[in-house]
Amino acid sequence: MNINDLTGEVIGAAIEVHKHLGPGLLESTYEECLCHELSLRKITYERQKPLPVNYKQFKLDCAYRLDLAVEEKVILELKSCERIEDIHKAQLLTYLKLSGLQLGLILNFNVPIMKEGIVRVVNNLEE
Repeated sequence: MNINDLTGEVIGAAIEVHKHLGPGLLESTYEECLCHELSLRKITYERQKPLPVNYKQFKLDCAYRLDLAVEEKVILELKSCERIEDIHKAQLLTYLKLSGLQLGLILNFNVPIMKEGIVRVVNNLEE
C-alpha cells in the first residue's frame, strides 16, 4: 500500500472511532479504539514504540515514545486537546527526523468533526 492510500485508511479508521465515541474522552481511550480499528482493517502498527536518539554512535534512551507507528511508514500522534498547537507539530517533526520517516499525522479527537482535528506533518517527503 502506498503512503497516500495508507494515510487515507488511517484517517478513515480515526473517523470511524470518532463517529462512535465523539469528543471529550481521554487520549488513551482513543488510542485503544484506534488500534482495534486498525487491526480490523488488517493494518499493522506498533504502539508506544520507543524512539532512541543516536549521538556519536551512542544510543540514548531519551524517553521518546511514538503513540503509533503504522506499517513502518507513518507516525500517528494522538491528542485530545482544545486545539493543535505549534508545539504538537514540532513534537511530531522531531519524531519524524529521529526515526527517519517522512510522514506523520496528528489526530486530535477533541473536535466536533474529526477532519477538523487532522494535521499532516512531513519531513523531506517527495510527493
